[in-house]
Amino acid sequence: MLEVAGLTARYGAIAALRNAELRVGSGEVIGLIGPNGAGKTTLLKCIAGLVSPARGTVSFDGEVVTGWAPERLVRSGLALVPEHRRIFVDLTVAENLRIGAVTVPGPQRAQRLAEMGERFEVLADKWDTPAGYLSGGEAQQLAIARALVSRPRLLMMDEPSLGLAPVLVDLVFDLIDELRAEGSSLLVVEQNASRLLAAADRAYVLRSGEIVATGTGEQLAARADLFEAYVGPSVDGESS
Repeated sequence: MLEVAGLTARYGAIAALRNAELRVGSGEVIGLIGPNGAGKTTLLKCIAGLVSPARGTVSFDGEVVTGWAPERLVRSGLALVPEHRRIFVDLTVAENLRIGAVTVPGPQRAQRLAEMGERFEVLADKWDTPAGYLSGGEAQQLAIARALVSRPRLLMMDEPSLGLAPVLVDLVFDLIDELRAEGSSLLVVEQNASRLLAAADRAYVLRSGEIVATGTGEQLAARADLFEAYVGPSVDGESS
């Protein structure tokens, strides 16, 4: 499904990633945890074509996709729910979803939007509401629905529970479980390490741009040194 090999990314003189190696198999939920500034968001952006790596490769379904434009990657089956949602606040819920469906053939778009309304009932009730009027939890559901409307084969989520009330955090992790049951593949960055490790098939720990631990969620949760790596200091100036 997804293979990241030797990925290095820089912001000027700062190395945000150093020789990152990561794999997501078909139908797997893979977690990515680490302190702020570890390089987690940079890794997702490299995979999504939003950041060009200095070296290394990203392969999807056996094809090297390093350097592909984000739109081409979306058409190939990759979708990203970005940190802080990045919805269009002046557009309605429906208009935001139509933007997510831009790669869907015209005759299928109405059906895809209807599917999102069935999955996210709160959005169906606010179809014509400008997204800027949504609550934080509703906006996060819209960001996820906008990514799902294209039926991606790999969904990447960057801090999906950030800033949400506990009941909405439960909703996010329930959705992850539902998508796994449906056979979806997910790569999830999340500060709530305990919840993510409980949900993930496997996970990677990033610190200062390097993978410092990997294993099943259960294995990593049982390691005494995990949270030292997870909460340890990050290098100043690195992106998260």
